[in-house]
This record gives sequence, C-alpha cells and structure tokens, in this order.
Amino acid sequence: MKIKARYSINLHKGLTFLVVLGLMIIYQNFSNAAWVYLALHGSYGIMWLLKDWIYPDKSWDEEIPIFLGITTFFIVGLYWVAPFILISQGKECTPPLIAAAIATNLFGIFLHYVADAQKYYTLKYHSGLITEGLFAKSRNPNYLGEILTYTSFAMLSQHWLPFLILGFFISLLFIPRMLKKDQSLARYNGFEEYQNQSGLILPIFWKVSTKNSTINQS
Repeated sequence: MKIKARYSINLHKGLTFLVVLGLMIIYQNFSNAAWVYLALHGSYGIMWLLKDWIYPDKSWDEEIPIFLGITTFFIVGLYWVAPFILISQGKECTPPLIAAAIATNLFGIFLHYVADAQKYYTLKYHSGLITEGLFAKSRNPNYLGEILTYTSFAMLSQHWLPFLILGFFISLLFIPRMLKKDQSLARYNGFEEYQNQSGLILPIFWKVSTKNSTINQS
C-alpha cells in the first residue's frame, strides 16, 4: 500500500498549531515567548496547507510505501523539538531576540511562499527555466525561505539542538533536492549561463546576464 508523500508532510504541518498549544497547556507555560512561537510556527503550518491547496508542489505527489510515510512523519516531527525545549524549560526571550526572530520569520515566509507561487504559475503557462523575479539571483529562493523560517524557530528555542536538526535537513534533504533539480534543468538551453549568474541557495548580485531575464524552453 502506498500514499502520496504530501500526506505525511501535510499532517505534520497541520498538527503543529495543536502540538505547540498542547505543550503550553501541559507545561502551563503561557509566556510571551510561548505565544510568539505559537503564532509563528502555528501560522506557518496553516499557510503551508493553504499553499498546498492553492498552488501545490507536484514533487510531493510521489507515492511512497505507507511505512515510509509514517517514518517521514516522525522524522519531520524533529522540528517540534524547538517548541518542546522552549516551552518545557520555561525559557523567556528578550525583546530584541523576539524582534529578530519575527523579522527572520517574515523574510523566510515571503521568500518561501512567493517563490513557490511564482514557480507554480510560471510553469503552468510556460515550461522551461525561470530566471526572473525571486529566481533571478538564486535558483532556490523557496528553500532559502524555509531555512530562514526554521532558523527563526531555533532562535526562539535558544538551544543548539534545533539548529543541528535544521542542519540535518539542509544537508540530507534540501541540498540533494536542489542538486537533483539542477541536473534536471541542465537539459534546457541557457542553463549554464543562468547557473553562472545565480547562487544555489544564496543570491549573488555581482554577475550580469547578457540575455533577457526569462528563458523559456518548450
């Protein structure tokens, strides 16, 4: 029996608000830091479900064995370590830290969801390379946004373990998927130039393209 990979991911995202709220109730921690964390991580999960409904990522349509789906759910559940540490240990956050985490989260949400929307609606009408907008200087602005979002959660936890977990996902999931994407895009004319003028994750601004910003390949 198989299920789509998105089911495990969506279940985790959808439960995040309830999990964090449940931790607050269990540990009777209703501090400002806990409420801020609930607002940021909880709303992120809800927005993920809205995104999946309005402009889904087809890469998550891959069918996987149900046991792998269950395993995926528990692996992604490592992201709940950050709220557990924050809430169970009763940690408070200074106003500057809260402000920095919120700002980091907002930039991450913007990059992630806007980039995914640009990719979805561009490819819906034009196949090929996307080399304008958020993709002009970074080939994976959506992953950069997700990294920033989870960095904000780790910041609020004030513990090294959530940063280590994020590094685990970056090295074993994000980067391999980005490199696989590059291999797929290499079949299009103009990819080499685009690769030279853009960063894999971080945007680069010091190289100038000699062609128009968008290269379409039917």
